[in-house]
Amino acid sequence: MQVTEKLQFESSEHREIYEYVERHGSVGPDDIADHVGIGRDELDGELAALQDAGYLEERDGHLRVALDTGAEETYSTAEFEFTVRPAQEDDMTGLVGTIRSVAEEQTYIEAETIAGVLDQEGVLLRHNELESRVFFVACVGNEVVGWCHIGTHEIEKLNHTAELTVGVLDAYRGFGIGGRLLDRGVRWAEDNGYERLYQSLPATNQAAIRFLEANGWVTEAIRKYHYKIDGEYVAEQMMAIML
Repeated sequence: MQVTEKLQFESSEHREIYEYVERHGSVGPDDIADHVGIGRDELDGELAALQDAGYLEERDGHLRVALDTGAEETYSTAEFEFTVRPAQEDDMTGLVGTIRSVAEEQTYIEAETIAGVLDQEGVLLRHNELESRVFFVACVGNEVVGWCHIGTHEIEKLNHTAELTVGVLDAYRGFGIGGRLLDRGVRWAEDNGYERLYQSLPATNQAAIRFLEANGWVTEAIRKYHYKIDGEYVAEQMMAIML
């Protein structure tokens, strides 16, 4: 299922099952059966129908929302090998830790907000009638060292746009990881029919601004005195790229 696909269910039971899985990220069949109030035999038929329709997929005995986010990609540097892949629910702890580390060091307000939402909801992947979000992670071994997040609004007048955030731990910068993550996010957005990506940063985060500019992003607006960081007013720099 692509993130731009509208949700259309054959029955109220299908909708209830899907929404339960979507809210919880990864759910075992017994928990779904208890929530919906049906037996396992009947549930297995409902789950099979949702999987055949491309709404859910099973991994390691658990159900999760099925979104086409592609495969793992592997890259090599002189120092190490790293992978860029779709994030999985068990990446949550490492991903949130990486986002918070980058947000604290570079003052990345939007990323900090996303980390807070993940902590509150406890779910990475979302696709419902109000919003969608996907994450890609860069990993060295089993360590999450960077991320790219794309969040969308299921509102007709905004459904051609998506918000993107990207970041890499300080120790792993300068190896091309950020560029690979950004490229993966942009390619995914293009494949899903989005026309414009945007994000906002404090104007003091010049490293991130230069990185985006080098990759074709432009400044669309600056809002003065938008943030107050350590007692000082800081402008918000609003950047975007047309795909």
